Amino acid sequence: MADLSTFKQYYKLADQLIEKSSRDDIAECARLLALNVAHYRSKYGELPLEETLAMIGMNEPNEAQVQLMAEGMEILVGVLGSVCSGLDQPRH
Repeated sequence: MADLSTFKQYYKLADQLIEKSSRDDIAECARLLALNVAHYRSKYGELPLEETLAMIGMNEPNEAQVQLMAEGMEILVGVLGSVCSGLDQPRH
């Protein structure tokens, strides 16, 4: 179970990766995440974005919201880290 400090650590790491990433790396990361969202939607239906957007700027998120935010940052860090390190490139 994640706590707010876990979220903050992933958020800081994401900022560091974004700062060091090229525009092309960030674009590729966005494409991969969009593909993941499309896959989720095709299997489970629309994402409830109203609830997600309501979390932005929230002063005191509950435990479930903190968990969701931490997992989201973990995914962003993982995908962006993979793109930046070239792990997403096809191997010949």
